[in-house]
Amino acid sequence: MANEIFGHIEGFPPGSEFSSRIELSRAGVHRHSQAGIAGSQQVGADSIVLSGGYEDDHDDGDTIIYTGYGGRDPNSGQQIADQELIRWNLALARSMQEGLPVRVIRGAKLDSPHAPQEGYRYDGLYQVVDFWQERGEAGFLVWRYRLEVLDPFEYHLTTLPPRHIRETRRVSSTIQRIVRDTELAREVKKLYDYRCQVGGQRLEGPGGPYAEAAHIQPLGSPHNGPDVMGNIICLCPNHHVLFDIGAYTISDDYSLVGSIEGRLEVKPQHRISREFLQYRRERYRIS
Repeated sequence: MANEIFGHIEGFPPGSEFSSRIELSRAGVHRHSQAGIAGSQQVGADSIVLSGGYEDDHDDGDTIIYTGYGGRDPNSGQQIADQELIRWNLALARSMQEGLPVRVIRGAKLDSPHAPQEGYRYDGLYQVVDFWQERGEAGFLVWRYRLEVLDPFEYHLTTLPPRHIRETRRVSSTIQRIVRDTELAREVKKLYDYRCQVGGQRLEGPGGPYAEAAHIQPLGSPHNGPDVMGNIICLCPNHHVLFDIGAYTISDDYSLVGSIEGRLEVKPQHRISREFLQYRRERYRIS
């Protein structure tokens, strides 16, 4: 298998059309002739195809809710088993953690107003901003990924070959992680004196102390968590990132489950809802 290429493929700008999956593969825009995800779990996923194969997919154009691979009957295409966070599913998770761009290709069979009339079309670069597990329409656990379009196109050709062959060729780029800061979020941070509820750290900068507000049930579609104090915790950037990528969750008794041991510090006047904790545990499962 060729080395992963993260970014646009030279000679095939967004809007390029292809008559078949074979053409896509030969062009290097999506190297797999059948699988919907291309890449490796060690490095990341460099492209996906939306072709209407999964009933749980949702396409809003700038935002995509994409279903991972696995668990389908090869003959009927129906979901008959749970999906696991392995191989290409893990590759997409890796892309989120590394901030790597993902090429998105839409097929004519996709039930979406953004689908091409025929064949396949390369629609540019997206970034994986979230992934979680939930029960799909067929009743089985599936992995879901939220991808948001990168605009303007911040990435160009970026090749990541095996390190033992030659050095990685990269271009400079900036990855920004959006941290929502509402009035309620500021109240929670002040309540804890800007100390992380997981590690107790208090970061000091030239402008004063710094902490981040993490929503237990994420805001925005498809989670639609509320912006209320019972859904917000105060974390340092490191523990916020680990929380967002599912490295740990929080039990109802505030003990930490996953790669971090300990307990969440909770002040008596901060009433965290068990409903939100349960939501997080059910979708960001710790294996």
